[in-house]
Amino acid sequence: MDIRELLWETARAEKKRALPILSFPAAQKLGVSVETLVKSAELQARAMETIARETDTLAAVSLMDLSVEAQAFGAQVRFSENEVPAIVGQLVSDEDEANALEVPDLTAGRAMLCVEAVRTARKSITDKPVVAGMIGPYSLAGRLMDVTEIMYLCFDEPETVHIVLDKAARYLIRYGQAMKDAGADGIMMAEPLAGILSPDMAGEFSMPYVKRIIDALQDDDFAVLYHNCGNSVPQMLDDIYALGAAAYHFGNAVDMAAILARTPDDKLVMGNVDPAGEFAGGTVESITRATRDLMEKCGGYRNFVPSSGCDIPAHAKWENIQAFFAAIDQ
Repeated sequence: MDIRELLWETARAEKKRALPILSFPAAQKLGVSVETLVKSAELQARAMETIARETDTLAAVSLMDLSVEAQAFGAQVRFSENEVPAIVGQLVSDEDEANALEVPDLTAGRAMLCVEAVRTARKSITDKPVVAGMIGPYSLAGRLMDVTEIMYLCFDEPETVHIVLDKAARYLIRYGQAMKDAGADGIMMAEPLAGILSPDMAGEFSMPYVKRIIDALQDDDFAVLYHNCGNSVPQMLDDIYALGAAAYHFGNAVDMAAILARTPDDKLVMGNVDPAGEFAGGTVESITRATRDLMEKCGGYRNFVPSSGCDIPAHAKWENIQAFFAAIDQ
């Protein structure tokens, strides 16, 4: 399925549909823990099938488990029964360790498990596109080098950071191609850590590597959707739009109406109902208000698709999820 055509169709329609980053709450429907879900290709496929069947989402999105790629490099993962996996510790701290870091095969860690989940889901989901989740290069490097330490290294040892970024990009192209070969119609590339960089730093340490991945993977049959939920997005908007992604997904840290007012008509923008504050922590009434407010301010733009601001937490309330879709449909 051509997800770009579908996104533009809904963006230009008088009555829009939504594409939230919705996957982990399916664990509730399946009656399994988050830890069990992230370790099973079969359950991940069923999670995508559940979301596709039980909501009016435009596409089924695979788990946005941003520990998968770092684990493949050898990073330590902390699993939790009800929370998404997290990377602990620091794998690369200096130039020697950066040079010694190997670009892993896809057989390392859980990468092929996630690929197989997409392959299985693609066979059973026949009426909607399937979008694979993948981390962005700077966000991956941050997990390998520690999200705080990488900021210091960008200033003190930029060449070290670039060594890791090059290897991260090479792996992500390989991983993205595997998702493409498995039948995914596109990738949602999450680059949240770049959202806290200054525009100049993002221009050096994130944008070139993101573009390299997009150029390698995106074609007429496969789309890359770029996600950045940082509050510095407005300051780097021109550089973001120069990436050439099929669509741009922004978080609730930014004013979506203000973003759209600065967005060229040929750039597709998605977002941004608060995933933690509304989907997880809100009520049916509050998320309905928030969604309607978003639609009143942004629904008239013919290059806008409503979504969550980021990945919806596993413990989000299903009544809130359904209220979000209902509010879009009104």
